[in-house]
Amino acid sequence: MSYKKTWEGMTDIIIIIFLIEIKLNCSMSLNCHTKKKTMENPQCQKPALIYPLLAHNSSIAQPLFLASINLFFGLFPLSSFDPREFQFAQTLIFALEEINNSSDLLPGLSLGYQVYDSCSYAPLAIHSALALMNSPGPEDSLGDPSSCSRSPAVLGIVGESSSTSTIGISSLINSNLPVSSTQISHFATCACLSNKKKFPSFFRTIPSDFYQSRALAKLVKHFGWNWVGVVNSNNDYGNNGMATFLEASWHEGVCVEYQESIHRTDPREKLLEVVKVIRRATAKVVVLFLTLGELIPLMNEMALEGDPGLQWVGSEAWITARLLTENKAYGFLRGAVGFAIRNARLDGLEGFLQKVHPFQAPDNTLLREFWETVFKCSFEGGSSTLCLGTESLAKLKNQYTDMSELRIPNKVYTAVYAIAHALHNLLTDLKNDTDSGKRPVYTPQQVSKPQIRQNINNISYESSHSLCLSLCRSDGSLQFHVVGLYDSSMPPEQLTLKHFCTFIYIKYTNIQTCCISLQAPASVCSESCPTGTRKAVQKGKPVCCYDCVPCGEGEISNITVLSLDLCVLKPVEFLSYEEMMGIVLVFFSLLGSGVTTLVAVVFSIHKDTPIVRANNSELSFLLLFFLTLCFLCSLTFIGRPSEWSCMLRHTAFGITFVLCISCVLGKTIVVLMAFRATLPASNIMKWFGPPQQRLSVLAFTLIQVLICVLWLTVSPPFPYKNMKTYKEKIILECDVGSAIGFWAVLGYIGLLALLCFVLAFLARKLPDNFNEAKFITFSMLIFCAVWITFLPAYVSSPGKFTVAVEIFAILASSFGLLFCIFAPKCFIILLRPEQNTKKHMMGKTSNDIRY
Repeated sequence: MSYKKTWEGMTDIIIIIFLIEIKLNCSMSLNCHTKKKTMENPQCQKPALIYPLLAHNSSIAQPLFLASINLFFGLFPLSSFDPREFQFAQTLIFALEEINNSSDLLPGLSLGYQVYDSCSYAPLAIHSALALMNSPGPEDSLGDPSSCSRSPAVLGIVGESSSTSTIGISSLINSNLPVSSTQISHFATCACLSNKKKFPSFFRTIPSDFYQSRALAKLVKHFGWNWVGVVNSNNDYGNNGMATFLEASWHEGVCVEYQESIHRTDPREKLLEVVKVIRRATAKVVVLFLTLGELIPLMNEMALEGDPGLQWVGSEAWITARLLTENKAYGFLRGAVGFAIRNARLDGLEGFLQKVHPFQAPDNTLLREFWETVFKCSFEGGSSTLCLGTESLAKLKNQYTDMSELRIPNKVYTAVYAIAHALHNLLTDLKNDTDSGKRPVYTPQQVSKPQIRQNINNISYESSHSLCLSLCRSDGSLQFHVVGLYDSSMPPEQLTLKHFCTFIYIKYTNIQTCCISLQAPASVCSESCPTGTRKAVQKGKPVCCYDCVPCGEGEISNITVLSLDLCVLKPVEFLSYEEMMGIVLVFFSLLGSGVTTLVAVVFSIHKDTPIVRANNSELSFLLLFFLTLCFLCSLTFIGRPSEWSCMLRHTAFGITFVLCISCVLGKTIVVLMAFRATLPASNIMKWFGPPQQRLSVLAFTLIQVLICVLWLTVSPPFPYKNMKTYKEKIILECDVGSAIGFWAVLGYIGLLALLCFVLAFLARKLPDNFNEAKFITFSMLIFCAVWITFLPAYVSSPGKFTVAVEIFAILASSFGLLFCIFAPKCFIILLRPEQNTKKHMMGKTSNDIRY
């Protein structure tokens, strides 16, 4: 069974009352409509003083079924008549006619309406609500014309636009629980109204300012503006919204230079004072949490002194207002950004608005005043142009006919449908209860206000998103451009700005789009401190205002602290055992010492063989021992430098290398002396026997020891914090102390290596298979090449890489000595044992392999 058939016997009418702040000269216009016809009563059309709102001379058709639902609307009286507010009222009527013409929603029932003007005055709106709540219940028949002689009982209230008026109305109706009416607002965004304990009967089809204020704080932070000025409306909307913004901005690290509040009733002197504060302030970004009623007077005063060159951030109440685009005097608002309600399309609304005509209801003064205002004429004639009634709204371009911005009208539309769906659902439930036998009979009186409220509470609205818009100047006028999205349906801790186009700050005309890569204007109290300085807050000012104070020696500013940079100790860097480079160097150092030890073991096992005994095996064992020390001394260069490690690393390096080179030099001299000794009547070998060889090694080393002792005595190496190479960190290294001592140690090693190279080069072509001179030549060539390339690398390498280069040179030269001198002998001992004979060493075989 369809709803229409079920309710067919109840040709009832539901009266909807609509309160709107349209004009300063407060009046009231009442229309009563049904699906079948329009009931026009002269008393319903007769203007009356708005205070009291429900005058005794007003009348309206009394419904048989259900009490009336009162829709309150109101914004601001910009002039004697506001076309934007009138558009809201007509949107209400448009939605009602759609519902009345629908066969699916509330079939068999009719919705009517009443429209009131509250003059943007909260006491009048509250008085109206009080009168409506005290109105009698449904008693009269639909056909009785006297039913228009009294006001209806009210089940629901939609409105008002103003948060202040809405709070007053909601407080009043909630004082009468549980029989209070349900209230829905299309434009009251004050976050305080979300308190369900205080306002249990309040609903709205527009997001709360709680999300918008937090979004504005994130928006300011997004562009790096940490120094802003704020101006808010001195009412519940502005004060509550700004309080949330200030709290959110504080958490975002944004500071406020000044906060001013204005009201539309403030004298001009107050506005001039606010303008002076804005112009004299150092903040280049101004957040305006204002209604359009407060914004326009302020911008008018601002325009008198020219473009202030500021970046404006606005709330949803004005950021998309067409009135701003129609006046080129507001061109300095170009580049303004803010959040607005999601836009929408209402099919059929444009044609409906254009059909409005005062001749449809000659006694309706509201329609007449609207016509005279938008066409600037008068039906009475006189000094003004005479209104002929042939004027066309289709050719008119103003806030009333503008279909590009239906953000708030869509909320009006949604509010009306919310009540309609709530009634529809409630009547459906009653009908189901009757059919199931739970209720023997259901009557109109069975519908209660809590039931209406419960059904509205179950309806969801698409009001969880706001759009970020920018006002851009194009050909001298302002245009709106969507540049970002903010999802207010997410939990507060997850809210982020999404899809932001690159910010645009336009100062010139003929710009067609906002998505141009231009830098956003800067608005900071103090510029960022350079590295190596910290923020010192200026006395009596917010934390965003600071002086940059140099950090102490060894300190650097901590850039991770957002609210106040502090000086912290710079990170200390040195070549450690834990890092990869240190681990690799330790590995090769231990590898070298291990291989050297292994070679010594092999030589010890085969110490009686000819190849080991040839050319003084004692020097070979000493050389292997000293090479092991050379490999291990590189470990002293790794780790945190200390006073003892700095002295040890350089002296150990200098002495062990001199011991190695001295042994190699001794072996080279032995080769030369051996061939000299083969000459007739030559007994030179007795002057350079093993004791003399050991003594030469000791003598050469003693010279290096004396150099090191003088170096350590005069100016020893010491740990040094290098803060010049890098500003952001400290390089902990060993200063050589006396540069002369350091280079003297290296120079002496180089002198011995050069002498050894020359002698080995001279002896390289001497006969015999056991001749080591050529291998010593190669080893000294590698040694000299490594240390010649070491010098520029050592000087140019920064920080810990200097130490790494020095360790590399030690290891490379040590491996060169080890492999060039001992690898050929190990090859014969382990792989060619047949060549390890005295005959082969003397070169008396015919098929020798020479080494």
